[in-house]
Amino acid sequence: MTPNGLFQIALFCAVLLLSVKPLGAYMARVFEGERTLLSPALSPLENGLYKLFGVSKDDDQTWVQYAFSLLAFSLVGLLLTYVFLRLQGMLPFNPQGYGARQMPADLAFNTSASFTTNTNWQSYAPDYTLSYFSNMVALAIHNWMSAAAGMAVAIALVRGIARRNANGIGNFWVDATRSILYILAPICLVYALFLVAQGVPQNFSAYTQVTTLEGTKQTLAQGPVASQEAIKMLGTNGGGFFNANSAHPFENPTPLTNLIQMLSIFLIPAALTYTFGKMVGNTKQGWALLGAMFALFIIGAGVCYNAEAAGNPLVHALGVPGGNMEGKETRFGIANSALFAVVTTDASCGAVNAMHDSFTPIGGLVPLLNILSGECIFGGVGAGLYGMLMFAILAVFIAGLMVGRTPEYIGKKIEGYEVKMAMLAVLVLAASILGFAALGANGNLPTDGKTTLAALNQFPATAYGSASDTFYGATYNNINNSGPHGLSEILYAFTSATGNNGSAFAGITANTPFYNVTLGLAMLVGRFLMIIPLLAIAGSLAKKKYTPSNKGTFPTDSGTFVAVLCGTIVIVGALTYFPVLALGPVVEHYLMNAGKTF
Repeated sequence: MTPNGLFQIALFCAVLLLSVKPLGAYMARVFEGERTLLSPALSPLENGLYKLFGVSKDDDQTWVQYAFSLLAFSLVGLLLTYVFLRLQGMLPFNPQGYGARQMPADLAFNTSASFTTNTNWQSYAPDYTLSYFSNMVALAIHNWMSAAAGMAVAIALVRGIARRNANGIGNFWVDATRSILYILAPICLVYALFLVAQGVPQNFSAYTQVTTLEGTKQTLAQGPVASQEAIKMLGTNGGGFFNANSAHPFENPTPLTNLIQMLSIFLIPAALTYTFGKMVGNTKQGWALLGAMFALFIIGAGVCYNAEAAGNPLVHALGVPGGNMEGKETRFGIANSALFAVVTTDASCGAVNAMHDSFTPIGGLVPLLNILSGECIFGGVGAGLYGMLMFAILAVFIAGLMVGRTPEYIGKKIEGYEVKMAMLAVLVLAASILGFAALGANGNLPTDGKTTLAALNQFPATAYGSASDTFYGATYNNINNSGPHGLSEILYAFTSATGNNGSAFAGITANTPFYNVTLGLAMLVGRFLMIIPLLAIAGSLAKKKYTPSNKGTFPTDSGTFVAVLCGTIVIVGALTYFPVLALGPVVEHYLMNAGKTF
């Protein structure tokens, strides 16, 4: 690690922390329905939308009504997206003439599920698969809608904690509308103009044919990139306009855009912790959640940067010193590549400026662990806050067991129902990740407990997800790496899908019927079967009376609680997956040091 690299990480942290309070306070005013600086311009538009769609902003929904609205909203979006993708050849803004051949049924299902759930997993090269209409209408609209839905759910859970003796937790349609009008749209407008000024394209032109210095022909893809890039990052969506994502110079042209992109990924998730504190009437509670997020983030960033800076001993033995630059852009270097990888997986964004598959085993383990933690280390827009509150409920329950009293969180007693719902959400994620990964890796590891190096070298060779597959007449090997790295690729894919992240160990060929279907199902499970139990918690807590704290109350705005919360996330979340991690990146690390690579 270098002083320059550490300084860049410190600069990122400082700018991020300075933004938390002002943006968090603003968002609290927005969701409380108070007047803001933008109200004179946006209130008429907001009220007009309610009138157009028959929404009364004074209607207070129960958690069941709130969940039904969310599911209906998401289902309609998913179905429309599927239809648009299948019919893109008949729709406008398609100068390249892309049609159904580029978007077959299984891929259209995967993509529709991906963007509906804020995952933005892309099993295809977007610049050579999608028309401008598909990019802007079928997909980019989801960047707004799925981000707004996540923020709405987070605010509903906050209201459940803040309210007393109430039946309702807010109105989904109002929360989603305000998220877009007052928060996402104004920031993205300025953000997109900044990106254009930095050199990011924004046009509807056909792709340009150029002749390179070597005399060969090359096609330069372009299009409405800046506008999609802004919401892709701010909404923690991550789906790139180009296949190389934020490593592409048209998406991320300068070191300044790289810094701003990383900041925009964390901007809303970090600020929502202060919004939480304002809405529950105790900002220390919000700072405690931010402290837990920040502690886990710093540890991950330090481990990942150190592993990548240390490099590969097998390469050093060949007389090539230095860190691991494989799969990284030289214009960003190791520090910014490692930081970007940690940020994008801490925040369920999935945008990348380096190839995670080319990281060292420990460097690649960190992004994987970030997603396995439940995407609560900042997490997606809204998703990070409700994920962290889920673990906060479990943490106070565990602390209550230690001292032998009924646990409380911000004046609300945490009882059996809330704990069961929180554990249900945790177990749903684990079942999806491990179940689908087991299906994909259903290969030939010995079952007698005598796993050998020879067996690891061949694994996974006969798995459903690792066998060859035929796609439009071409045969692909689904897994291009054997041994523990092949297992890591399968595990990362289903972890990313269930965690609604969207990044990948790209050695896996995911654009096959098996992966398109199973990954799409994992995305839907990870999004909605986690949200529903948390909305049930919100409804239960809203009905409860406030219980004043006393000398026996475990303080949840202290450093002790931050430590307990971090421990709960590590033990309940990440360590659930320790056995499979031991067979993947952990054993790969030891084999690398023993002279074996995959």
